Amino acid sequence: MNVVGLLAFAVAGSLKAADAGLDAFGVTVLGVVTALGGGTTRDVLVDRIPASLATTGDVSVALVGVALAVLLIRRTPDHVRVRDTPAFLVSDAVGLAAFAATGALVGTGAGLTPYGVVVLATVTAVGGGSLADLLVGRVPVVLREDFYATPAVLGGVAFWAVGSLGGPSSVQAGVCAGLVFATRMLALRYDWHLPRIRVEGGGEN
Repeated sequence: MNVVGLLAFAVAGSLKAADAGLDAFGVTVLGVVTALGGGTTRDVLVDRIPASLATTGDVSVALVGVALAVLLIRRTPDHVRVRDTPAFLVSDAVGLAAFAATGALVGTGAGLTPYGVVVLATVTAVGGGSLADLLVGRVPVVLREDFYATPAVLGGVAFWAVGSLGGPSSVQAGVCAGLVFATRMLALRYDWHLPRIRVEGGGEN
């Protein structure tokens, strides 16, 4: 799950950087930050040395993802916005799903409450992408798109529910990742949104 998430988010972050017009260094930085940001935040929250700093494995996988993204960027026509391509949308959904599952696994291993497991699943899934958005001067997608963090929350709840029924961790992770990926892709396909709260006359004195 971790390797899948690292690769997928490195690709997604690099494609996002290409859309923002960043150079080769910027593409690499954004790809690595997107891949490692959520997991690093997760590890700090459970009071352990981030895996990205303890070994070279995570960084190496992220750099492979960046290289894959560069190949995709070179094959994308100039008039096409990279963020609208299936390569970006699918890789982002895969990363979201994989990291929600790894966050929930780490939360369970750390002995967190069900609430803590759901929070860690969500933070791991959306943390890297949020940092990347801030670096390119955008409001993080998690605050703009209703059904981005929501699938991660649902996945974390499903992870806990399967565990409470006695399911093994592998089944918990599979159900979590599958639900997150399916929900995110359906949200993209059918343009799902949560109800918006508006204040009538909020702009008037």
